[in-house]
This record gives sequence, structure tokens and C-alpha cells, in this order.
Amino acid sequence: MNPTRSLIFPPTSRYHNSETASLLQADGTELIYLKRRFLPSPERFTLLQEHVVTQGERLDNITARYLGDPLQFWRICDANNAMNPPELVAQVGRRLRITMPEGIPGIPNVG
Repeated sequence: MNPTRSLIFPPTSRYHNSETASLLQADGTELIYLKRRFLPSPERFTLLQEHVVTQGERLDNITARYLGDPLQFWRICDANNAMNPPELVAQVGRRLRITMPEGIPGIPNVG
């Protein structure tokens, strides 16, 4: 494998800083792929507030409400150590951590 090429993802993508690798196939074509992405440690997130899940809620709507973009659902997944996004809203009453982006310190919203 030769990780000499990289794919470009926008800064809002969960894959923005992901490393790539390549595989030379039998026919000579090069297949470029993303290396495995591991969930970041919860300590890397500054808690802003919590959200209590209610009946019928969807993660994209929660994300739009708190982060202003439904496509950023993966940030709530990362902050709550979740590999499977639907699990986060499956249980009514679950408390979801709404945080700053990974590694960005901040002062929680008090009030």
C-alpha cells in the first residue's frame, strides 16, 4: 500500500482529516480508500449542554436545532461515543451531549 494520495473532504465532513491508503489491483489500477476512522475519546469534547430525547425525535432534527446543520449529526455521534446514529434517539429520556467540535476548548453555555 502506498498512502501517497489523499482525498479532499470539506472541513465540515467527519472525514476531513482522514488518512488514505492505496491498493494496486491485479489489472494495474490503483484503488484509493480511506483508512479506518476511530471514534474520538469523549474527553476531547467540551460539553455545551445536554438534550433529552423525546418520543419520535430524529437525530438530524436535533442536530439542525443545536448545530444549525442536519448533516453534522456525526458530531453528536462522536460526542456520545456512538457508532450507530439511530441508537442515540431509540430510547426516550436518553441524555445526548451537545459539544464543541472535537479538540476545541470552550466555555459551556451557562444560563
